[in-house]
Amino acid sequence: MPRIISVGTATPEFAVQQEETMQLAKRLFSDSMKDIDRLLKVFKNGEIKKRHFVKPLEWYTEPHSFSEKNKVFIESAVGLCLTAIRNCFALEKMKKEIAYDEIEAIFLINTTGLSTPSLEARIINQLPFSSHTKRIPIWGLGCGGGASGLSRAYEYCLAYPGAKVLVVGVELCSLTFQLNDISKSNLIGTSLFSDGAAAVLVGGDGVPYDDLVDSPLPTILSTQSTLMKHSLDVMGWQFEDDGFYVIFSKDIPTLVKNWLQPVMLQFLEQNKLNESEIDHFIAHPGGKKVIMAYEEALHLPTNKTAQSLEILKEYGNMSSVTVFFVLERFMNQPVSYGDYGMMASLGPGFSSELLLLRWE
Repeated sequence: MPRIISVGTATPEFAVQQEETMQLAKRLFSDSMKDIDRLLKVFKNGEIKKRHFVKPLEWYTEPHSFSEKNKVFIESAVGLCLTAIRNCFALEKMKKEIAYDEIEAIFLINTTGLSTPSLEARIINQLPFSSHTKRIPIWGLGCGGGASGLSRAYEYCLAYPGAKVLVVGVELCSLTFQLNDISKSNLIGTSLFSDGAAAVLVGGDGVPYDDLVDSPLPTILSTQSTLMKHSLDVMGWQFEDDGFYVIFSKDIPTLVKNWLQPVMLQFLEQNKLNESEIDHFIAHPGGKKVIMAYEEALHLPTNKTAQSLEILKEYGNMSSVTVFFVLERFMNQPVSYGDYGMMASLGPGFSSELLLLRWE
């Protein structure tokens, strides 16, 4: 079965403490939003301590056109992807170097900017990938995109067992901030979202893993994509002349509790497992309430969601990319042979993506 070989991550240079963003939001919205002090509690209640943005904080206090923000997106996204890929290929992660031209395909995941040619074409022009590398851009899956892209890479490697492929995610959520949007959704997004990139190297059965690593690697045993019909208004973007406007339903935590539990339990049952047999839970930390909903849905002790919560505290919600930061934590710590793990992400649609892993 396909295995995850390595993960590399990257964040932009501007690190901002949550207290700073709360004070900025108060300065920007105190005249236009009623009960601003009460609403600002969302900045503290989410338990985020720090986030990373592609621009200094004051840049977001000035109006910027959609075209200007999208130019920043392309330039910054490519740079972050290059760093994440180099970190993924770093020799300290593997016993021998993997050449760029060994990569058969790149799955490029994003939702927070537009680029044609797509970002992986720009990346291939700056690193020595083969000119025959297959390009598979996946756009619009939001927070579910990282796990979904990994699932598609798994399917590719099932079809081509000798293949090595990259899943590259990049999200610059800060560029979707709307200075004049006084909706509660915009305020929640301002308290939650951040910027980052990640690259994940995946290989098929035919890859000589013993030559690459000494430690056990997570094998992808099974995946499941699930869409809740007639739920298009739960989360996503609304596109206006000046760019992206975030859509959040207040019912998201309740949906996670009531809808996701049977979806997850059915997935485990199909694989002849129960929730107590999952040793490691690699969840996209969409927010503190979402993590708590995961715990309730699978009766998880808090220690099994601790890595997701730590990533949320240190980096915020980088949309599709965040689950790869959680995955990197598990790749960098001792995990026993035979341990089971589940990766989970939720996204617009309303949808979930699940992957069953076993370290082998």
